[in-house]
Amino acid sequence: MKHKLDAIDRKILDLLQARSDWPVNELAAAVHLTPTPCWRRVQRLKELGILARQVALVDRHQVNLGVTVFVSVRTREHDVPWLEKFRAAVHGIAEIVEAHRMSGDVDYLLKVVVPDIAAYDQVYKRLIQAVPLADVSSSFAMEELKFTTAVPLSYAA
Repeated sequence: MKHKLDAIDRKILDLLQARSDWPVNELAAAVHLTPTPCWRRVQRLKELGILARQVALVDRHQVNLGVTVFVSVRTREHDVPWLEKFRAAVHGIAEIVEAHRMSGDVDYLLKVVVPDIAAYDQVYKRLIQAVPLADVSSSFAMEELKFTTAVPLSYAA
């Protein structure tokens, strides 16, 4: 569902995407509002579900998760019971931080973070034990060129 956002809403979202712990006084000053109207706008953005949640980002290298693996999965089964079993397996493996159902030759694309190849092998074994898969192909990221959790707000109406 689309919601009307004005320039101030977009600026608030932009600032909160960069740093979610802004004190309301500072956030208000940055968007040229007084604190109470700014706070109300933030609350409205939360109520509308535009601000889905506020989280802390952990530097994965600081917690020994320096290896990123992109895993392409193909399956022979395309029914709802298999999908629900696969979904449960993916949700049950903490190292899988993203999972997407794809169009094209690959059915699913997973992003996995682990400390090393041996740890990835354990993730792989847990995944193939959980659900039948036709093909699993793993690509290890050599260098991260860009990482952001921020979405572009230029499309917001």
